[in-house]
Amino acid sequence: MAMWNPWRGCKKCSDGCLHCYIHKGDAKRGVDTSVIVKTEDFDKPIQQLKNGNYKMKSGIVYTCFSTDFLIEEADAWRKECWSMMKKRQDCTFLFLTKRIERFDACIPDDWDNGYDNVVVCCTIEDQRNADKKLSLFQSLPIKHKCITAQPLLERINIEQYLDDIELVVVGGESDKYARPFDYSWALDIREQCIRKNVSFEFRQCGTHFIKDGKEYKLQTKDLCSQARKAGIDFKSSR
Repeated sequence: MAMWNPWRGCKKCSDGCLHCYIHKGDAKRGVDTSVIVKTEDFDKPIQQLKNGNYKMKSGIVYTCFSTDFLIEEADAWRKECWSMMKKRQDCTFLFLTKRIERFDACIPDDWDNGYDNVVVCCTIEDQRNADKKLSLFQSLPIKHKCITAQPLLERINIEQYLDDIELVVVGGESDKYARPFDYSWALDIREQCIRKNVSFEFRQCGTHFIKDGKEYKLQTKDLCSQARKAGIDFKSSR
């Protein structure tokens, strides 16, 4: 597993961005998150060692996890990134986006029905955004599609959008002022995924976690481990 952030910086664009960890971290360091700039890792996938081997090992590459791969300010740089992805067929590049409406305008000329080694994950947080974004997402030419409902802010129904989806990830919000997350919301989406034979992962509880009507305040360090202990992940038989 590798991380690749060819640029950094982002701009809030949805309800789920309210307590974004990127903005919080930058604020502590006195960094202006709204300024999008290339990083020294821009060409990381094709950097080579003296013996000619790639520095970045084969496998899953988590891409643009400190920004958005489809953000407008990176339009001039993205074509080169697509080229590096295509060159590294030994890697699987996965990126999340809150800007799925920009996808058609951001793909390379040779995209066709998608690259085999690119996974696109559309993020949602409530029913309004789910209906708006997933109705578009399901029509896009992408070979590997995932959905991330994190932070999930309310009970949602996405079953009608699960055709051709490989994985749905659900999680609550992690912040001192986080909005509540009800465990039943995760169970509900899990049942939708099971009915459609789509893999499901409960990624993290919320800081303000509700179960059976009772609210708990959890520490950030425990959110993921507590979600794993729930043991509700589902693996598709596809």
